[in-house]
Amino acid sequence: MADIKNIITLLRPHQYLKNLFVFAPLFFAFAFEANIVWHTLMGFGLFCLLASSIYVFNDLNDVVEDRQHPSKRNRPIASGAVSQKSAWALFVILSITALCAAYFLHIDLFYVLVLYFFMNIAYSLGLKHVPIIDIFIIAIGFVLRLFAGNVFLDQPLSMWIIIMTFLLAIFLGFAKRRDDVLLQQQGQATRKNIDGYNLEFINATMVLMSAVIIIGYIQYTLSPEVMIRLGTEYVYLTGVFVILGILRYMQITFVEQKSSSPTRVLMHDLFIQLTIAAWLASYLLIYFFAAQ
Repeated sequence: MADIKNIITLLRPHQYLKNLFVFAPLFFAFAFEANIVWHTLMGFGLFCLLASSIYVFNDLNDVVEDRQHPSKRNRPIASGAVSQKSAWALFVILSITALCAAYFLHIDLFYVLVLYFFMNIAYSLGLKHVPIIDIFIIAIGFVLRLFAGNVFLDQPLSMWIIIMTFLLAIFLGFAKRRDDVLLQQQGQATRKNIDGYNLEFINATMVLMSAVIIIGYIQYTLSPEVMIRLGTEYVYLTGVFVILGILRYMQITFVEQKSSSPTRVLMHDLFIQLTIAAWLASYLLIYFFAAQ
């Protein structure tokens, strides 16, 4: 039983929250037909399998480094709870299963997953140690999730969704790196690329990104294409919740200094959970009232 628990931990199922971006194109297009939803769900599942294979590969590649980290030393491979031989077998099974299934589900989904796979392999093998490039690769990964979900829709992916997702991912990436810088200042160096960052740079970048995200979202809500598609000019009201969410995350980062894992923040912070729920509800209400 303990082995199964350690394997599940190795797969990092809590990180699957990131893969919910696969559903973003479906949501913004209001394409809730059963067939599209079902295929998107399958695409989500395959993205989760492939992401888990990457996590396994990353932990195999970082086993020595992780053993020196205050919390990562407890990861299954670093702690010895899962053998490296078993982890390699798991990596191969998960990656081949995900890619083969994607090939038969939708060829474009296969192409997206192949690109995501090799980009993250390159990230794990060295690009994650290159300052700024490491965060851009993470952000591109989120954009690829959008393309993975959009393959089931008969329309191009909105440039606004791509831009907003990319900017938000950069914002969250810098927040995560800030935690590593704090650990380094405490004498616990965790990544080779941390020397390319300091608090002044990260703080300034996060402030810049937060402003660009908010302005970009407001421009999105006021764009003619959005107002025509949704049949209303009141989408801008949802911007209140975007501002609330950004400010709360900055409070968590700068005041509480707990930004090491955006996924865990989302899972445990009630304020952000309520803000996201309110944003979703307001967006849907505005759309459905306009449709009447």
